[in-house]
Amino acid sequence: MDIKTINRFEKARDKTLSSFAKLSLALLFIVVVFLWSYTSHGNVPNNTFLVIGAIFGAYMAMNIGANDVANNVGPAVGSKAITMTWAIILAAVFEALGSFVAGGDVVKTIKDGIINPDLIANPEIFIWAMTAALLSGALWLNFATSIGAPVSTTHSIVGGVMGAGIAAAGFSIVDWNTVGKIVTSWIISPLLGGIVAAGFLFFIKKQIIYKDNVIEAANKFVPILIAIMAWSFSTYIILKGLNRLIEVHFFVAIIIGLAIAVGVHLLVKPLVKNASSKLINNRASINTLFNIPLIFAAALLSFAHGANDVANAIGPLAAISDAIMNSDVSSNVSIPFWVMAVGAVGIVIGLALYGPKLIKTVGSEITELDQIRAYSIAMAAALTVILASQLGLPVSSTHIAIGGVFGVGFLREYLDMNEKRFLQETRKKFKKHKKELDNMQEELNKIELIKDKSKVNYMKIVELYKKIDDREELVKQDRKDVKDAKSIKYVKRDAVKKIIAAWIITVPAASILAAAIFFMIKGIMAS
Repeated sequence: MDIKTINRFEKARDKTLSSFAKLSLALLFIVVVFLWSYTSHGNVPNNTFLVIGAIFGAYMAMNIGANDVANNVGPAVGSKAITMTWAIILAAVFEALGSFVAGGDVVKTIKDGIINPDLIANPEIFIWAMTAALLSGALWLNFATSIGAPVSTTHSIVGGVMGAGIAAAGFSIVDWNTVGKIVTSWIISPLLGGIVAAGFLFFIKKQIIYKDNVIEAANKFVPILIAIMAWSFSTYIILKGLNRLIEVHFFVAIIIGLAIAVGVHLLVKPLVKNASSKLINNRASINTLFNIPLIFAAALLSFAHGANDVANAIGPLAAISDAIMNSDVSSNVSIPFWVMAVGAVGIVIGLALYGPKLIKTVGSEITELDQIRAYSIAMAAALTVILASQLGLPVSSTHIAIGGVFGVGFLREYLDMNEKRFLQETRKKFKKHKKELDNMQEELNKIELIKDKSKVNYMKIVELYKKIDDREELVKQDRKDVKDAKSIKYVKRDAVKKIIAAWIITVPAASILAAAIFFMIKGIMAS
């Protein structure tokens, strides 16, 4: 057996052990949820389904962490603004904070009014339906994650609730107007996200990247762009997160966000000027100015996601708990702290164990991202949700983020001629700097050949060495820019097809699965 074969076996073994360790930790969390829910509700009548619901809620939460959180940190990781490890730590902390601080005490568990629970008179039937909805949503998310397809967790649980509701009480239980809005969101969400992201990227290219003096242009526009990000994210957090704790009107949120943005602009303008003074006059250097804003964006998006989407994991579980405790069916229920904890901790564990796969998909496997493109996607995520919520348009944060990735990729294809022009200009700069470097080297060689060197010649040698060092740095960067420009990658069509297909079939797939699980539960309970 040769060395290469042995190395392959060792890598396969390490991968198997890693997969086993992840599965073991995930199962450990489910066992802990099982033991706690069983011991703390042992005296509750019909507590079996509460325990089962808690297990399925934990499973659903982990799948949300594995799939949905990638949209918040994927662009930042793909652009190399932050490492995978730090992105997971950052997202885990802010997802948990969002869930606990702003997750809300009351949730509309029949998500978006998808079914009318009054048509299910028997609480036991309702409990079976919510259990089936929870498991089907989790199974579908698990499958989507395994194939690397970022899908909407909201749509997954909506499909589960709809399918289980139809199985329990017939097609009349479904609000088909709501279903129509959800279908519409499949088109609206990615389109809005793509347009907004492409718009920001186009602006940055025209006003900064394609200018002769990109540093001067960056000093003018980067502080403004960061201030706009601060404005949009402040408003986003107030409306989508803190609004659950303190009711704030839309225009008040905008004014507060604007005040924060003005303060941010005054703060970052001298910082950007100082940072840019140390940069080289090219695109790669300007990209680094967006690193810190991207890290803040990832944190804020994770906070808002935890505040809003934890309900997808524990909404049906809260409904099961309420129905068992009160022997009645209700559309709106209070969420016990332990139920919220199952959702928040489950999302963090799922992200840590299985999140990297989807983070890589969003960050690098659809289109190549740098910090400027990732900034454009982050802006699309915040602005589109704010705009859509005020217009009453149904949107999915997942579809918006992925639409933003599509948008920046397709814009680059559209601007292909400009990219070619950028390549030509980069080549010209490289040739110019290389020629200057060669001339300096030649002049240095001539002076060094002189046997009797005067003080003037020595000073000239020192000056030439310094100039050669500076020019070598420029040539090195120019060579890298040419290489980057030549290896431009646009949108990968296979990834687009796979993701769109997964989006389209999410609701029907989860619905069919939920109906099948409901009938299975019904059959088991009847026997």
